[in-house]
Amino acid sequence: MSYFDRALIVITVVGILTGLVGTFVVLRKRVLFAQALTHATFPGAVIGILLGFSMQLGAVVACALIVGTITLIGRITPGGAGAASGVLLAGGFAAGALAQAFGSSVPVDMTALLFGSVLSVSTTDGVLAAIALVLTLLALVFAGKHVVYAMFDPEGYRGLGYEPAAMDALLMVLTTITVVVTMPAVGAILTIALIAAPAAAARALTARLGVMLAIAPTLSVASGVLGLLLSREFSVSAGASIALVATALLGVALIAGRWMPRRLRGEVVA
Repeated sequence: MSYFDRALIVITVVGILTGLVGTFVVLRKRVLFAQALTHATFPGAVIGILLGFSMQLGAVVACALIVGTITLIGRITPGGAGAASGVLLAGGFAAGALAQAFGSSVPVDMTALLFGSVLSVSTTDGVLAAIALVLTLLALVFAGKHVVYAMFDPEGYRGLGYEPAAMDALLMVLTTITVVVTMPAVGAILTIALIAAPAAAARALTARLGVMLAIAPTLSVASGVLGLLLSREFSVSAGASIALVATALLGVALIAGRWMPRRLRGEVVA
């Protein structure tokens, strides 16, 4: 298998994954949280490489620390989780830069960490992405209805004897996994583009969750494949091309959704 074929397969798997998880991230209004996670992977990946471990392992540890910090702050100070996420955006880059400076004797490809290198992804990266996709599909099949119920009617969900926080935690875990396995393809900075843009585009086109879960992965895969083809054609960064295509598709969806009849979008018309 050529490196380009492998890149196409990985970006397709990652596209389906980010589209599915991104839909819930957008509906739950956790885009800033997801962006904080993408930035947290940067210092984690740097430290993991410097210590001789895998990039993904370092990213997972960093994400776990970030999730724990944001959750703790949110419980101590109502409304503080959003502020903490914003602060951690800058803190993540600062920590990564300092870690790389202290470990300058160890070669770290900063460009690949920040913007990804989908053309050089390994078979291991692809396997990890596939495992993450399978786990996400299983979670949505067995707990998807609970996640939706807890997200849109937390009080009613609690009234049934369940705890909405458990479903929120599940979404955090799925988001963390998605961020970590997507990073090798499009990097710490551009991962949020594949998570948020296709899902936001799907939300602009329809109000039906089932349809969103079909449109978002389709747009995410299209962004990845088209961006990859454009990068080969014009010899530019694949990660940047993918992010730009995803952004462009979001723009088109926002315009189309504005002019689309409400009935077609699945909205209730009085």
